[in-house]
Amino acid sequence: MDEDWGFEPPAFKPDEALQRLRRDLRELGLTEREGRFERRGSAIARAVVDGAALQVALVKRPARSPEWTPQKALKDSAQVRDFVALVKKNLAGWSDSDE
Repeated sequence: MDEDWGFEPPAFKPDEALQRLRRDLRELGLTEREGRFERRGSAIARAVVDGAALQVALVKRPARSPEWTPQKALKDSAQVRDFVALVKKNLAGWSDSDE
């Protein structure tokens, strides 16, 4: 069933989404350095604006030389919230010995 409510969601603004993502990741205890977000010197995530999307990636495990998961494009606020939730879940699952 196709429902048409007569309005469109607000346009996604990747610059504003990046600012929100930065705040959310800082609240999780990460620090930003050159577009990467780190915990105790180990890279955890990275994000950059690319046109009308936000390109993000997450490490498989915290390490000094990280192995990154494939980069993906976030094109709406819900995807940004899901990415923050994934980072939070991974941080909770990684112990201090993983770093």
